[in-house]
Amino acid sequence: MYDFAAMGEWLRFAVHWTHVIAAIAWIGSSFYFIALDLGLRRGPELKGLADGEEWQVHGGGFYHIQKYMVAPEAMPEHLTWFKFEAYFTWLSGFVLMALLYYGGATIYLIDPAVMALSPGVAIAISVASIAFGWIAYDLICKTKFGDDNTRLMILLYCILVAMAWGYTQVFSGRAALLHLGAFTATIMSANVFFIIIPNQKIVVEDLKAGRAPDPKYGKVAKQRSTHNNYLTLPVLFLMLSNHYPLSFATEYNWVIASLIFLVGVLIRHFFNSMHSRKGEPYWTWFVAALLFIFIAWMSTAPMFRAAEGDAVSAMPSAVVERFAAAPHFEEARDAVLGRCAMCHAAEPTYEGFHWAPRGVLLETDAQIAAQARQIYMQAGLSHAMPPANVSFMEPEERRLIIAWYKAATAR
Repeated sequence: MYDFAAMGEWLRFAVHWTHVIAAIAWIGSSFYFIALDLGLRRGPELKGLADGEEWQVHGGGFYHIQKYMVAPEAMPEHLTWFKFEAYFTWLSGFVLMALLYYGGATIYLIDPAVMALSPGVAIAISVASIAFGWIAYDLICKTKFGDDNTRLMILLYCILVAMAWGYTQVFSGRAALLHLGAFTATIMSANVFFIIIPNQKIVVEDLKAGRAPDPKYGKVAKQRSTHNNYLTLPVLFLMLSNHYPLSFATEYNWVIASLIFLVGVLIRHFFNSMHSRKGEPYWTWFVAALLFIFIAWMSTAPMFRAAEGDAVSAMPSAVVERFAAAPHFEEARDAVLGRCAMCHAAEPTYEGFHWAPRGVLLETDAQIAAQARQIYMQAGLSHAMPPANVSFMEPEERRLIIAWYKAATAR
């Protein structure tokens, strides 16, 4: 007989793994080509329509790379496209969000203390907001306002700040930051799918037909690629934020998210300046470090752990009651209180812990029942918790946790 909870966990793991692999491939190629483009050397030795060249060494070989501003005189026989990395990053990310945040909307997506929503309404808001991000951004880019890239980036930042605040008024803190990341990542991947690749295909078709390609297609694609370059680091932070309550479970989580965009831009500015041989502005690291220190300070002043750490508020009361009334609950509860509550408490007593890991509290019957699935996965099926079994949880206690969960889910 299949353990569907375990199979679901492995499905999420597989999708998460795919997402990370695709993201590494996309970010790696993006960073490489930005660095290559900025570092191109231009001189009289260039021939034909070549706009720049670069000699590179890697893996025991030498590479001679040339860039054509519009296109070469004739279409090469073999052409490598860099696009599927971006597509699979977005697709796997959306599937992962659907599995975790849509499938577990009452736990991860909705916080009644923020806004009382039904799962259907919350999911609709999620999808609509992500689609809105791309549509609004694309329309602005195509107006005269979008001709000035600096002005456009400032407006984009203002939109991101507004969305950061807006998400925290609708969803749980964890979901708010993740959605801001999805909002931004959708803009990035849609840039590739709707603008960059189609524009390059137009240039290819013009060459095949013997027509001179219009330089505007390359200019627009370059603008969108530059935006992607500056947005990458903040998106990575937002996607990782759900593992760190100090980033999302604070009163000023939307301010933290807003400042992270500035930190990411500063870091990318340093590398872009270095690659283009315009100097090495180390001041950007100093300012980024100050902003990060300020973020770290702000995350603990003050912190409302109960809103995010106590999943009881989001878990339907009927579900909590079912787990609390299931056979073996008392024994499983005693095991959790004895082996886990010293860390997973409003005021942890275990040395080195100042707040509950991941904001999870396990001090009351309702809190324990609300976290039944995670307790089952982390301390029942696996030995992930307690870490290194520091509180000496016995095999029999793990068996009781498994028996409790299965009894509750079998009803």
